[in-house]
Amino acid sequence: MISAKRMAGLLGAVSLAAIAVLPSQVSAQGAPSAVKTDEPTRPDYPETKRGDVVETVFGEQVADPYRWLEADVRNDAEVADWVARQSAYADDYLKQLPERAFFEKKLSQLLDYERFGTPVKAGDALLYEHNTGLQNQNVLMIADADAETIDGSARVLLDPNAWSDDGTTALAGWKASKSGRLLAYLVQEGGSDWRTIRFVDTATGEPLDDSIEWAKFTGLTWLGDDAILYSRFPEPEAGQDFQALNYNQAVYYHKIGTPQSEDRPVYATPDMPKLGHVASTTSDGRWVVINSTEGTDPTSRVHVIPVGRGDWTPITLIAEPEAQWDLIEGIVDRLWFVSSKDAPLKKITMVDLSGDTPQFTDVVAEAEQNLEGAAIVGDRIVASYLVDAASQLRRYTLDGEAVGTVDLAGIGSVGGISGEPGDDDAWFGFSSFTTPGTIMKLDPDTGATRDFATVDLTFDPDDYSVEQIFYPSKDGTEIPMFIVKRKDVTGPAPTMLYGYGGFNISLTPSYSATRMAWLQGGGVYAMANLRGGGEYGDAWHDAGRGANKQNVFDDFIAAGEWLKANDVTGENQLAIEGRSNGGLLMGAVTNQRPDLFDAVHAAVGVMDMLRFDRWTAGRYWVDDYGYPDREDDWRILRSYSPYHNIRSGTDYPAILTTTADTDDRVVPGHSFKYAAALQDAELGERPRIIRIETNAGHGSGKPVAKIIEEFSDIMGFLAHWTGFTPSDDQ
Repeated sequence: MISAKRMAGLLGAVSLAAIAVLPSQVSAQGAPSAVKTDEPTRPDYPETKRGDVVETVFGEQVADPYRWLEADVRNDAEVADWVARQSAYADDYLKQLPERAFFEKKLSQLLDYERFGTPVKAGDALLYEHNTGLQNQNVLMIADADAETIDGSARVLLDPNAWSDDGTTALAGWKASKSGRLLAYLVQEGGSDWRTIRFVDTATGEPLDDSIEWAKFTGLTWLGDDAILYSRFPEPEAGQDFQALNYNQAVYYHKIGTPQSEDRPVYATPDMPKLGHVASTTSDGRWVVINSTEGTDPTSRVHVIPVGRGDWTPITLIAEPEAQWDLIEGIVDRLWFVSSKDAPLKKITMVDLSGDTPQFTDVVAEAEQNLEGAAIVGDRIVASYLVDAASQLRRYTLDGEAVGTVDLAGIGSVGGISGEPGDDDAWFGFSSFTTPGTIMKLDPDTGATRDFATVDLTFDPDDYSVEQIFYPSKDGTEIPMFIVKRKDVTGPAPTMLYGYGGFNISLTPSYSATRMAWLQGGGVYAMANLRGGGEYGDAWHDAGRGANKQNVFDDFIAAGEWLKANDVTGENQLAIEGRSNGGLLMGAVTNQRPDLFDAVHAAVGVMDMLRFDRWTAGRYWVDDYGYPDREDDWRILRSYSPYHNIRSGTDYPAILTTTADTDDRVVPGHSFKYAAALQDAELGERPRIIRIETNAGHGSGKPVAKIIEEFSDIMGFLAHWTGFTPSDDQ
């Protein structure tokens, strides 16, 4: 089941950090000097109008001089002009960086490899996503379900690369009917969270006439081959498509072959408009399960509806959102869930619906490690646990008896388990810091695995070392951190430190071609598993949110101090990067410790903590951040809000803020206001620029061409301001 945490929350991605100066500051070598100055000055940035908005909130006056930058760039000519001038300034600066050429070439090479998604079986068909290398968007392939490997006999079912001239229209999700005859899929335009649902006949490749608009944070749930269930919000008012708050989500029924105007809501809660609802069905088609959440917390209400009994009257399974209840699977009248009920590290619970009242039985007790998810394949439960932030697969009978583990190829991440009750095989993806995603085929009875789709590497993973250390945070809590580098890199080296720390999201070892470019050039990569994430269950999450949010910043600052104290990196060599909630992290720690970090990349960040809940999905995030209209929460938010705590008169590191002009998850006004405030303050000679992507959103669906362009800019900036001259020489 898809949770609100994954759909409406703030998801992070690995990136880099930096800032920029004017062409007039370019040195004889063609790039700005990284020398720190004693007297902070302000470079000559594009002019930004400063407004006079001042509000009194809980007895304190709060200035918001750049509130006018909150307006949607599509509807406000003044904001559009500001974006154009800032983009021209940033582009002129970033293209001059001498380090950029290395990363552009290296990224073009590293991304040019064949990639596969985890296959899904539907009837006699096997479906999976594929990319030959530099295709802007993944292509959906269909093959024979009995295929033992990816053997070249598959055919193209959907090719999003033909959907737009600039590659910004993406395939954002898909689900085949039980028989495999029809496929529903989600179309994403320009990175937006809004989706259009379309359909295709898998045998002929012919599209159906059906089209569904205004779907958002939705699953795709088939009822036989005749109908689907999906989640949508009311159509927003004209001009408010990408900024209005989202309320009154409902689950709708769509009959194949009918117009959307005939779709009807089958589950809605108009008396509780903040609730979001996602429907799923058990693989045998007997039960619809509806998971309802108000925010990004995984705690939910759960209702079930028997299929084919003539109406849509729900049966209440979980009335109050006191714990996590994620559906694993159902067989006849038994449903299995991952649950945090009295189990902060999660357990597996079975619910028997055969009697007059549901009967709950715990089948796999809470372990010492965090349970991330599970699937039922054949007659086995295959459960994925996190052991110090790395994946481990364990197998159980349906009654919860442990029958063994699954051997994985080292410290890495399992990317999902595909299979159903009665199947002889399952598929899952596995990757590590130095190994791209490999698709494995699993025998659930024996635990044996074999390669299904492998990647031809252009480098040797054995040339790199992966180390996990534990360092003390400010309060003494031991925080895990992975450190990755070429084995021949010794002594202090330019280091990129990444963090997130929020929304119960775990950072695990996985492959990134953009990160590998940094490593191949001779840099070090570090990833800290901060509190606020889900690596160690609910208690770890709780220790980094709300009133405890400062722990996240302390954890990250302590990581930077450890890297310098232990000669992993040296003076003027530490770059930091974070995305979304991690962008907030970058802004907060830079304000708190501008002396510690040398280059900063803050991507699509939540920078105004006093107004975040006013746009699109922002209202969901109060579970992690608190409520800006409650005084106790407001004072905590005010204490670390990046936009409100910039320390003018202090020498700051180089800062690159990145966003997209049409991001409707974290609206770009956050980054616009933050960048304007940075440029207005006296923070030293090192640059503070904003890179604004066009026709893009929060990150998903971005074409490969844009990824290469963006990360060449980012890593060129970070390399320059950490004194990093990347080289392939080993």
